[in-house]
Amino acid sequence: MSPINDLDSAVAEVREFNRVYTRLIGALDYPEKLRTPYSLSEARVLYELARSGLTRVQRLREELGLAPSHLSRMLGRFEEQGLIARERYAEDARHQQVRLTESGRAAAAELDERSREAVAELLLGCNGTQVRELTRALRTVRSTLTEPAAGRGEVRLREPGPGDLGWIVQAHGALYAAEYGWDVRFEALVARIVADFAEDHDPLLERVWIAELGGRAVGSVMCVRDAAPGAARLRLLLVDPAARGYGIGDRLVRACIRFAREAGYRELVLWTNDVLTAARKIYVRAGFQLIAEKPHHSYGADLVGQDWRLDLHEPDPKGPAHS
Repeated sequence: MSPINDLDSAVAEVREFNRVYTRLIGALDYPEKLRTPYSLSEARVLYELARSGLTRVQRLREELGLAPSHLSRMLGRFEEQGLIARERYAEDARHQQVRLTESGRAAAAELDERSREAVAELLLGCNGTQVRELTRALRTVRSTLTEPAAGRGEVRLREPGPGDLGWIVQAHGALYAAEYGWDVRFEALVARIVADFAEDHDPLLERVWIAELGGRAVGSVMCVRDAAPGAARLRLLLVDPAARGYGIGDRLVRACIRFAREAGYRELVLWTNDVLTAARKIYVRAGFQLIAEKPHHSYGADLVGQDWRLDLHEPDPKGPAHS
């Protein structure tokens, strides 16, 4: 798909989400929805004042993206109702500061409680897994649209947290089905590998890395003990297609190599398939050598399996990977 088509598709999805979400939360009939005399924009101002305390009017306007005349009329009504008090800004008398009165704080607290109840009611039909997935998705939306472009490009390697091992299984299953047509038996294999690690692993000799880009999980790799004495095995290298081009695969493999060396392994081995050309290029750059090939039929496809090996006694030409 071309970049223009990608943008058109994203615009359509965002607009559809806005349409559905405004209906779900009752944005168009907000006062009736929450049984309040305040409009959605008025409620937002009260919430921001409750959160920030004494606030300059200019900052409030910039923070909420409100037109000066709209905010001025709103604050005038709040003042008449005894919800706010205004005063001159001490450092510049041309500017005003505003704060909630006791009545204003009570009104904001009531609005906050009713809003929480409305959202909780919306989520009651979701199970625990769906709530966690929704939470992660909303964080991704927020960070993608609000973080500076430089922050979005920051890659970090970290230990897996709650839900990350499940993400590895899901991401492998979805990616390999979409790009190679592999069936559910591949996802089942990944699930067994991850389950074995989760249930019984030695943290001094085995480890998993999650790659983050802009705060979102976009890659993984695993280093585990191999059946051969003195050997470690690299498994489950993955980079989300949307995060390719940042060198994440190379960083994950280098982290695995460094850990294997420090743990005292003499060699690092891996098994892959010849169709995974991008991954094989990473292995070649890292110094792995192809030692065996064998055709097989797995996951609903005819493939050629490959065994690769890296002698860990050789120095790492790239140096350590930083997490």
